[in-house]
Formats: sequence, structure tokens, C-alpha cells
Amino acid sequence: MSVGELSESLSMSYMGVKKHCISMQKLGYLDTWRRPKEVGRPEKLYRITSKLDPFFPSIEDGVTLSLLEAAGQLDPNAAEKLLFAFFRDQTEKLAKLVTGDSVQERAERFADARLKMGYFSRCTYSEAEGLRIEEFHNPLSSLFLKYPTMERIEMQMFERLLGARVARSEVSSAGLTRYRFDLSPR
Repeated sequence: MSVGELSESLSMSYMGVKKHCISMQKLGYLDTWRRPKEVGRPEKLYRITSKLDPFFPSIEDGVTLSLLEAAGQLDPNAAEKLLFAFFRDQTEKLAKLVTGDSVQERAERFADARLKMGYFSRCTYSEAEGLRIEEFHNPLSSLFLKYPTMERIEMQMFERLLGARVARSEVSSAGLTRYRFDLSPR
């Protein structure tokens, strides 16, 4: 969130929030990135780093992994079948939102939908690097570690919804990961 969004949400002054954000950034609890705006300079946003993970335990990951492991004991292919069904369901839901005549239009709508789902997603285009979707958080990352086939299934979802070829890459730095999906016409 930006300092303005945080100050409004916390009912604090802009400068008070900014001071706290700078202090937390120095301690390694926050990181910044820039979100382009239609007019003017890009907006500086703050996001929590993995250093805060112990303060925000998530039961979903543990429960999900346990359920997938239990399903795997019943049928060796059950976990992959369940994950495939999850992405099939996600594809059906997103297909209603991801419309447009061009790959870029569909990619912009897709990034907006994923942003609302917690992926911190954005669609960008430049002459030098082409069309791509970048994500700065993936709520499924712990599942991806245990079930790497999910990356392939997720890419297939991207390709179906966007009508484009997708090349996926990850860059990790200081405990944060940026997921990049380069898009090219079929």
C-alpha cells in the first residue's frame, strides 16, 4: 500500500505513517516498489518482507499440504488431480473477467483480477522487453515448492486465458520473489 492508503486505513497522519514505514524498512520488515500511474511519477508502495512471516502464521498452507499428502496416501495421483481441478476452477472463474480483443487487453484484466486475489500483479509493456505480467507475491508459493507441477499447470491457465505463449521466470532477492510471465502471440 502507499503511504496515503496506509494513513487513511490507520487513521493516522501521512507523515506519521511515512516515519514508521521508513523505520520498518531500515529494520528489513518492509520493502518498496513503484506502481506506475497514468499521469505523473510512479507511486511508491510498501510491502511486508518475509522477515515478518513468523508474526503472521498461516494455517491454510499447513492444512492444504496435509490434505494433499493424505490424498496422496489414498491414491498416488490424487494430489495432482486435486491441484488440476483447482486450476480448472480458477480458469473458469477468471474466464468471465479476462476478456478483450488483444492479448494486452486480456493481460491487463488478468493482472487486475489476480491483484484482487492477493498476487500483487501488474501488466506492463515496453518496446525493449515486450508484454509481460509481473507478480510480487504468490499466495501458493509454499505449495509450488512441494508440488512443482503446479507451475506448469498455472502457465497453462495463463496461456488459455490470454491466448498467448507464456515464459515464466522467478527472481529472488532479499527474501522476496518476483514472478515474471513474458507473453508473446501464438
